[in-house]
Amino acid sequence: MKRWIPSPPLSLGLFVVWLLLNQSLDAATLLLAAILALAVPLLTQSLRPATAKMRRPGLALRLCGVIAFDLVHSALTVARLLLTRRSARMEPHFVRVPLEMRDPNALAVLAMILCLTPGTAWGEISFDRSSLLIHVFDEDDEQAFIAMVKSRYERPLMEIFES
Repeated sequence: MKRWIPSPPLSLGLFVVWLLLNQSLDAATLLLAAILALAVPLLTQSLRPATAKMRRPGLALRLCGVIAFDLVHSALTVARLLLTRRSARMEPHFVRVPLEMRDPNALAVLAMILCLTPGTAWGEISFDRSSLLIHVFDEDDEQAFIAMVKSRYERPLMEIFES
């Protein structure tokens, strides 16, 4: 079964979305939805990282709380900076963060965290996955930012995915 349907939730989602987009239940629409639901997961199977093994669910929940707090705090900070500073006084730049983690699932979660957080964006990761380039909206202390990324995100992600 796994050979023909490698990701049942993805297949089901594709099938339902196709039907909703077409707003029809005729035979041709159902057939095309079934073909897409089977073909897309098979064709994209090599693009998905290996199945993640979450080792510390309690830490993952705590990390979600940290992320939620950081998202709200960062959104308020960026809004305040945009409303109170002149653009000439803002100093956006890139920060290179050295990485210890190598797990592709942990790196994907880190990418989502950094892209969702207002004021930061994932720039690039080095070929050997030893460093990450992050665009920062406005940061005075580069070393403090690196320490924050490593302590608040990288260390917990390593414990969740790599320990």
